[in-house]
Parts: sequence; structure tokens; C-alpha cells
Amino acid sequence: MAAPTTIADHRPHARASARGGGVRRLPNVGAGIGGFVWLAVIILPIYYVVISSLRSQTGFFDGNPLAPPDHISFEKYALVLQSGFGRYFLNSVVITVVSVTVTVAFSLMAAYGVVRGEGRLARTSFSVFLLGLAIPVHATIIPLYYMITRLHLYDSLLALILPSIGFAVPITVLILANFIRDIPRELFESMRIDGATDWGMLWRLVLPLARPALVTVGIYDALHVWNGFLFPLILTQSADLRVLPMALWAFQGEFTVDVPAVLAAVVLSTLPMLVAYVLGRRHLVRGLTAGFGK
Repeated sequence: MAAPTTIADHRPHARASARGGGVRRLPNVGAGIGGFVWLAVIILPIYYVVISSLRSQTGFFDGNPLAPPDHISFEKYALVLQSGFGRYFLNSVVITVVSVTVTVAFSLMAAYGVVRGEGRLARTSFSVFLLGLAIPVHATIIPLYYMITRLHLYDSLLALILPSIGFAVPITVLILANFIRDIPRELFESMRIDGATDWGMLWRLVLPLARPALVTVGIYDALHVWNGFLFPLILTQSADLRVLPMALWAFQGEFTVDVPAVLAAVVLSTLPMLVAYVLGRRHLVRGLTAGFGK
């Protein structure tokens, strides 16, 4: 005998629930509009920089600045490449690679010691690293300049590398420590039973699992070092030691500024960080949010 029919069986939402469809939610129109507005705010300056770098100096001051140029010219890119851009690019690469490599290696060991260490020393060390986040760079530039000159490192690449490492370590340790805390303690205990040392666990367990966090802090630190302007301005003076942010000054005359050439240099100097972001974008969100969801 068939089961009696109820009123609920004739309701559309009841039949949808029986099929597993659930209740349909209305789209968030406000969030969508806000997202498009924010995208326009981000894209518009980038679009302006790119199209302006493809203009001539005369064409830059004529017509609508947001309209595509009538005649696309790569003259300013050639001018930038012929004005020592390769030298400045190499200096930036050396400073960034050395600073990020040393920072990530030291911070990984420090974060492991903070998370796995026991006793007052580990807690005090982590407090010291957190204290480093509260010290602004501009407040230390005078004593930093004094120490660099006393060490006879002024006007050298090492004068830019050492401060970059020092100011990048605190935030790097914080991110890596939060990520290492997410690693199950049972994995450390099982490796300890098997006779693994701290160096062995750091190399064979923490390093492979912390790859998203390492990529995150690597890109984050590289971005800050690559765009650094204060340290090169204060701690160097030779033209051969200029980095890309300082090299933009080379296109400023006494009375005029070659704006398309400056913007062409900006585009060329941005490409390496853009490539690094594209390659490591999958790990950025996971690394930055590690440990904060608990």
C-alpha cells in the first residue's frame, strides 16, 4: 500500500532538499560590485604606467593620458637598458638573493628552536623577535649609519645586505613559527623514537612540510628588499652600487623629468617580483594564514 501523501511533499523546497539541492541563496550583489570597484582601483594605475611607458616624451603631454597611444614606441625601454639598467638590476638581484637566503635559513632554525625548545630561553627568544617588530626602521637609521661607518662597510653591497637581514628576521620567524606549530607533535615524537636528532627533524620533516611558508616569507622578504629605498639612499653613494629604486633618479634632469623613461624602468624593475609572485601564488595564502585559524 502506498504511503499517504503529505502537504510537505508538495512544497518546492522540500522536494529540493530531498534531492540534495538545499535552499538557494541569493547572490551577494554588494560584494560583487565592491570587488569590481577594488579591481578597478588596482588595475587603473598599472594600466596607466604601462601605456605611459610606451609613449614618447612629447606624446606623454598630449591627449588623454588614459587613452592608448597612437604610436607605440619602445624607445624608452631601449634608453633604460642602455643607461646602466643591467648593472643596477644585478646589484638588486645580489642584495635580494643573499638577504632572503640568509634570512630564511636563520629564521627557520630560530623558529624551530622557539617551537620545539623548552624552558625560559625559548620563550625569551620569541619575545625578543616580537620586540623587533615594534622597532621602526626610520628610528634606527642614525645608529645604523654610525655602526656601518665604524665597521668600514659604508658604500658597499654588504652595507645593504646586513640591515635588510636584521629587519626581515622578526616577521619571518613569526610566520615560520606559526607554521611549524601546525605540524603534528606525533611526527616529531616518532622521529625522535627512531633516533633522529634535531638537525635531522629540521631537515627531513620541517623543511619539506614548511615549503609553503618558506615560499611565502621568501616572496615577502624579497619584495621589501627589492623595493628598498632608504638603506641605499643613506648607506651608499657610488653610481656603480645603485639599486633599481635609486636608479630611477638617473632619468631626472635639472629642469625636466623623462616620465616615460621612469615608468619604463618601473615596469622592468617590477617584472622579477611579478614572476616570483605568479610562481609562488599557490603557497602565499596558506603560508600567511598558518597557525592563525586555531
